[in-house]
Amino acid sequence: MSWLAHEWRLLARSRLALIALALLLVLSTLAVLSGTREVARQQQTIERLAGLQQHDLAAQARQYTRGGDAGSAAYYTFHSTWDAPSPTAFLALGLRDAAPYVLRVRALALQAQLHEGESFNSELAVAGRFDFAFVLVYLAPLFLIALLYDLVSGERRSGRLGTLLAMPGAGRCLWLRRAGLRAALVFACLVLPVLAGGLRSGTTMTALTTALLVTAAYLAVWSGLALIVATRSASSAANATALMGCWAVLTLVLPTIANAALARAVPVHQGVELMLAQRQAVHGAWDLPPGDTMEKFFRTHPEWKHTAPLPSGFHWKWYFAFQQLGDESVAPQVAAYREGLLARQEWTARLGWLLPSVGVQAALHRQADTDLQAQLAYQDRIADFHARLRAYYYPYLFNEVRFGAGDFAAQPRFSPSSRPAQTPMGQSLALVLIGVVALVSGAAAAGRVRSM
Repeated sequence: MSWLAHEWRLLARSRLALIALALLLVLSTLAVLSGTREVARQQQTIERLAGLQQHDLAAQARQYTRGGDAGSAAYYTFHSTWDAPSPTAFLALGLRDAAPYVLRVRALALQAQLHEGESFNSELAVAGRFDFAFVLVYLAPLFLIALLYDLVSGERRSGRLGTLLAMPGAGRCLWLRRAGLRAALVFACLVLPVLAGGLRSGTTMTALTTALLVTAAYLAVWSGLALIVATRSASSAANATALMGCWAVLTLVLPTIANAALARAVPVHQGVELMLAQRQAVHGAWDLPPGDTMEKFFRTHPEWKHTAPLPSGFHWKWYFAFQQLGDESVAPQVAAYREGLLARQEWTARLGWLLPSVGVQAALHRQADTDLQAQLAYQDRIADFHARLRAYYYPYLFNEVRFGAGDFAAQPRFSPSSRPAQTPMGQSLALVLIGVVALVSGAAAAGRVRSM
C-alpha cells in the first residue's frame, strides 16, 4: 500500500484539494442535519396533533351527542390522518416538502378535502430542499470535476508528464489510482454523514446499503466521464470547460427538457380542478329536488332504498347522500388523474436509465418512501378510512338511530401504514450499469495518455 501513502502525500500538498474535500464534508453533514431536523419536526408535528385530536374529540363528544343526532357529529367531527416519515426520509425529502403529511377529514365529500391544500405554485418546489439527494446530484459532480480536471494536463503543464510515463508502473495504473483515491475521498465525505444520520434515525441496513450503492454508482459515472475528458491532450481550462458543460447538460438541461416533453406527452390536470368539479356537483345538488337526489343515490347504494322516506325540509341523510354523489361524479376524472401521474412516474423511472441524475433521485426517493407512489398510497389510506367512516354513520342516518356518547367513542380511527419501504432494484441496477460503462471507458482513455 506504499502507492496509497505516496498518492495521499501528493494530494495533501494541494491546499485547494483539501479545502474542497473539507467543504464537501461540511455540505454533506449540513444536508443530513437538515434532513434529520425536518424529519424530526414532522414527527413532532404528528405527535402534537395527535394529542390535540384527542382533546378535540373529547370536546366534540360532549357537544354533539347530547341530542343524539348522528348527522351533526358526522358533519362537525374532524378526524386526523397522518403519514409518518420513514427512517430513510432524511436523505431525500421528495414530495414531503410540498404535499401534506397530515390531513384532517370529515365524512363529507372526500376529493375537495384531499386537494384543497394544493394551492401553492408547484414550480416553486422544483429546486427542492437542501438534502443529501441535492448534494449528491448537483454538488458532488462539481467537486469531482475540481479534483480530476487537471489530472494529466497539470502534469503536462509542469513538465513532469514525460518523466512519469517513463517510470515503472506508470501508464493506466497511475491515472486510475490517482483518480480512484480522489473519488474514494469524495465518497467518504458523502457517506460518513449518511451513516451517522442513518444510525441516529434507525435506518435499516438494506436502506443504507441501497443509498451507498446509489452514491457509489453515481460517483463512478462522473469519475469515468472526468477521466475521459481529463486524459485528452488538452489544456486544464479546456478540460474544466468541457466537464462543466457536461455537468450543466446532464444535471440541468436534459432533465428540464425531458420533464417539459413528458408534461406535454402525458398531460395531467391539477388536483385543484378535481376539487372544483366535485364542489360544483355538491353545491348544485342544493337546487335539485331531494327526491331526485335520493333516487340517484339509491341506484348505487340499494341497501338504503327501503329506509324511511325523506320528511319535508332538511334531513342529514339527503345531505350526506349528495356529498357522496359529488365524489362519485368525479370518479372518472380521479382515475384519469391518478393514471396520468403514475404514467409520468413510470416514464421518469425509464428516463433514469439514460440520465444518471434522474435515476439517483428516483432511487433515493423510492427508498426513502417520499415519491409520488408514497403520496398516492397515503391518499389511498385516507380514502379507505373515509369509506369506513361513511359506512359507520350511514346506519344511524338512514335508520334514524339515536347517536350517543358510546357510539361516538366507537367511531373508526385512522391507522398509519405499516408497509416496509421498497428497495429500488431497477433504478439501482441501471445506475450501476451506467457507472461500470463509464469507468471502463475512463480506464480505456487513461491507457491512451501520451506525453505530447
